[in-house]
Amino acid sequence: MHATPSPPGRGLAGLGPALGAAGVVLALWYLLAHSGGVAPGLLPTPGRTMAALVDSARSGTLATDLGASLARAGQGFALGAVIGSALGFTTGYLPKVSAAVTPVISFLRPIPAIALVPLATAWFGIGESAKRLLIAYAVLLAVWLYVHDGVSRVPVSHLRAARSLGAPLHRRFTEVLLPAAAPALLAALRYGASVALLALVAAELGGADSGLAYRLQVDGQFLRVDRMFAGLLVLGLLVLGLLGVAVDLVLAAVGRRFVHWSAS
Repeated sequence: MHATPSPPGRGLAGLGPALGAAGVVLALWYLLAHSGGVAPGLLPTPGRTMAALVDSARSGTLATDLGASLARAGQGFALGAVIGSALGFTTGYLPKVSAAVTPVISFLRPIPAIALVPLATAWFGIGESAKRLLIAYAVLLAVWLYVHDGVSRVPVSHLRAARSLGAPLHRRFTEVLLPAAAPALLAALRYGASVALLALVAAELGGADSGLAYRLQVDGQFLRVDRMFAGLLVLGLLVLGLLGVAVDLVLAAVGRRFVHWSAS
């Protein structure tokens, strides 16, 4: 049974409230910046902010910082997703391993990545390894939780039936366990991608020579508030907003194509 496609105009109509809210925020920002109630050095006008953004783009700084940040986020996500998925399948399938590992991860999960920045810097220096590992740490914990829960919910009767029919371990994994846990794995990757972008900010505060969060820190030291606002727009709207939504939509499309029995 095929789902009824939504009318073409419905998606565009859904953008109306968001665009309206953005317009209200922009108008309030403009009025407040021109009211004289806030010093111009503390609250730049939208025009000054856009000028700073254009200047950063023309100089090549924006492209360099954006490329460095996305590379760190992508590499950290890949590392954390692989380890978190493997660990989640292991603890979800083997109760004895879960009993040993789950308490450790439960202890680590409340510790945010930003709290580990000094430790990662002390251990790995201010190079790229510390930043990738911090992002991977945050992604690993997020992915593990979803995958572990999904695997542990697979009915034991299905695995016992496959074993009784003589299926070897690798076939029980690929033909029973993996398909049953695939929706949880997909949800884990979608959530992990958003976590990687958020952890990126914390990772770049540990010392860097490029990156969006690094540039915000440098501009803050020189009180270049217009550049800080421009950086926040790029980080918030482009990276965490548009790019985060795009990655989520791509993973959702992959799920509909290859995990068609999932409701996501």
